[in-house]
Parts: sequence; structure tokens; C-alpha cells
Amino acid sequence: MPEPAVSPELLDAYERCRRFTRRRAANFYLAFAILPPPRRRAIYAAYAFAGTIDDAVDDAASDERRRAALSRARALLDCAYEGREPHPRDAWLAAALGDAVRRFGIPRRHFDDLADGMEQDLTQTRYEAFEDVEAYCYRAASVIGLICIEIFGYRPADREAAADRAIAMGKGLQITNIMRDVREDAERGRIYLALDDMRRHGVDEADVLAGRMTEGFRALMSEYAERAYGFYAEGERLLPLLPERRSRMCCNGLQGVYRVILDAIVAADHDVFSRRISPSKAGRAAKLLQLWASAALPPR
Repeated sequence: MPEPAVSPELLDAYERCRRFTRRRAANFYLAFAILPPPRRRAIYAAYAFAGTIDDAVDDAASDERRRAALSRARALLDCAYEGREPHPRDAWLAAALGDAVRRFGIPRRHFDDLADGMEQDLTQTRYEAFEDVEAYCYRAASVIGLICIEIFGYRPADREAAADRAIAMGKGLQITNIMRDVREDAERGRIYLALDDMRRHGVDEADVLAGRMTEGFRALMSEYAERAYGFYAEGERLLPLLPERRSRMCCNGLQGVYRVILDAIVAADHDVFSRRISPSKAGRAAKLLQLWASAALPPR
């Protein structure tokens, strides 16, 4: 069945999404590049929605403006899913996202959950138990995985398994983000490491906020690394459920590039205070080629 036509105006809207993704997320942009054009455009639109609203919330000078940014996000979803007229400022994003969700049948609840996660960041700066951290990871990243598998494509019989594994992969990525960004989050007064995990390892909130490397903090980070590796292992089981070769390659690139970041954190003995752990561009590109090649084979 041929793809529906894409008008010049819609192509321009998608092009703005592409440029936004390239500017804001080099890791994701490179991984997305392997997808065929319709899937790639849809991924760019979904990422541009998430990134635009996330930036608006982060850059806002007050809670009132942050809530206004979230209202903007929900209004954008109304435009994309219900055909409402967008604000001229958001017309390009509403057009691209609306086309993407119609083409690939992406449920609105995933985007609503994403907006709920952003709203949670406005009111919650601590998490008591790891189960609370997991719930946040679901809203912040697993729902992105659920959006992606609708674009990647899967067999109807594999829907539940694909969703479970996409959720796990998202949790692995978000825990990696949490570990890498401990210092930056602490500067904003936020700690995403569970307080009861911190207490078990003798880590005080003051230690994290001050950026003190202690043996307890290293042990805590080692525990989080093991959890992340476990989620990645479960997430990798998504690949055989994706029939389309380039979708498998993209998915493997997404999880693999972030796993490289986790490997680098472990190799640095979990010292995320001295510098922000980030592999070189050349290293990322080489690893991505390796990940694409390993996923290009027929699924077993």
C-alpha cells in the first residue's frame, strides 16, 4: 500500500523537526538517520514535541510560566489528535505531529504520560523508593519507547511483549541519564536517586548536593548501573520483534549509544562529579556503525 502523499508545507514542517532534533540531540539524531523517510520524519516530529516542551519548561523563569508551557503541550496534542487550530507559533509542530500520529496510529495516552512526567518535575525533587524512580523513568523515557515501537512497526501478536521490552529499554536509558546528570540535577536542587537507596549506602543529601565522591556514593552508583544493565538486557529482546530491518538498526543504535555512556560511567569508577561523562563524537559514530551492522541481520 503506497504511503500517503506529503505536501510541500508538511515537508517543511517535518524539516523543522529534523533540524530541531539534530541541534538538540546528536545521539538520537544519528540513530534515527538509518530509518526510511516516513518513519524517520515521524520520529523527528515526536522528538521535536517532547524537546520543545521540555525546553520551554526548563527555561521558564517561574512555576507559572512552566505550567503555561505544559498547557501549551496539551493544547498541541489537541491540535494533533483533534484537529483544533494551533497557535501560529506552533503550527509547524502541530502539523508534523498530527500527520505522524495518524500515519502510525500512535495512542495519545503516551504523549499525555510524557506531559505528566514533565509536570511531575515541577513539584517533586526527591524520590523515596526505587519504585518511585522507576515510575518517573516510565513517564520520562519508557513512553518514548512506546511511541517509537508504533513507528518502528511490530507484528500484532507481539504487541504486549514489544511494549514490555520497550518500557524496560526506556528505563535503562533514563537511569543512565540520571547517573550521568547527578551533578547538573543537584545544581537545580534535584536528586533522582532514591532516598532509601542513599540511606542504605550511607549517602547524605548534602553529599550529593555538594558533589562529594564517597565510597558509599560509588557503591550506590554501582547498584544503579547494575539495574540499568538489567533493563538494557531486557530491552535488547525487543529487536527480534521488529520485522523491519532498519527499525531494528535504529532501535539497537538508540540503546547501544546510551549503554556506551553507562560503560563510560562505570569505567570512570562512577565519578560523575568531576566532569560530565560523554563519549567522543568519533567514538559514538564508530559504535553506532557497529550497532547498526549487528542489528541488520535477520532476527532470530
